[in-house]
Amino acid sequence: MNNEVYSFALKSTLDEIQNVCPDVSNSFIFKDGKILAKDETTTEKNVNHTIDAFDAITERVDTIGGLETVTIHGSNGRVNIACMNDFYLTTISSKEADEKYVNTLIRILIPTIIRLTEKIHPAQSGDETLTTVEPEPAEPEPEEDDAAEQTEDEEEEKELPEEEITTTEDEEEQSEPEVDLEPLLPEPPVTQLIVENLGGLLVPSDTVRVDQEVIKQWNELYGDKKINEVEVEALNGKTTRCKFKQIKKSKDAGKGMIKMPEKIQLTLETAKGELVTVKPIIE
Repeated sequence: MNNEVYSFALKSTLDEIQNVCPDVSNSFIFKDGKILAKDETTTEKNVNHTIDAFDAITERVDTIGGLETVTIHGSNGRVNIACMNDFYLTTISSKEADEKYVNTLIRILIPTIIRLTEKIHPAQSGDETLTTVEPEPAEPEPEEDDAAEQTEDEEEEKELPEEEITTTEDEEEQSEPEVDLEPLLPEPPVTQLIVENLGGLLVPSDTVRVDQEVIKQWNELYGDKKINEVEVEALNGKTTRCKFKQIKKSKDAGKGMIKMPEKIQLTLETAKGELVTVKPIIE
């Protein structure tokens, strides 16, 4: 994919992260020592200093057994560098920032934006080549005898019975394939959500509660189509289908949560604070 497409999509995502989390003061993304995207408040000089420090750490990766995330705590805040889809996302946040919430947000937004960008602008397999069409050699003018033969052939074609011509047209009409005009439904979107406990005496054990912003996106995507169930998949690959309702508390809206009863957590072998993927079942 064109790097400009990635840069535009990722920069917009970084700006949105800062809008949602004001405690995140700076953020940028790099790969192989090159800057792919950064917010407006971050300078290239600061980015290059961070990349040089990170390269010095990665030189010891084999010794310490692999490296996925680096977190540096300072007196005024912290720096976090996380590996995602072959990219490295760096965020600088204050000491008051909710570390769990920030990490959950970026691990949902960044991979989702990358997947959507790849679907909208698929990678090209190679450079397009221009094919030069050579003009066909001019046919020599027919001699008088050839011209006379062509004239006779044309007259014979004109004298063909009308019935034969009509039969040929009918066969061509019958051979035309029928076109199915029914619109195709888009693929169900897959959303990453963080597990929260759901309990109570009257709470059904076969129903989860999903972020209302996610349900709103489903309704906008599928219109009048009924969505009665969702498929939930844990990080270990275990899946289950269950009923769903939206989270009622407005303070939890837009936080990327799925509230799940204990029975479903045991089925998926997951627990509070872990990530799961959710997609709607379209009937």
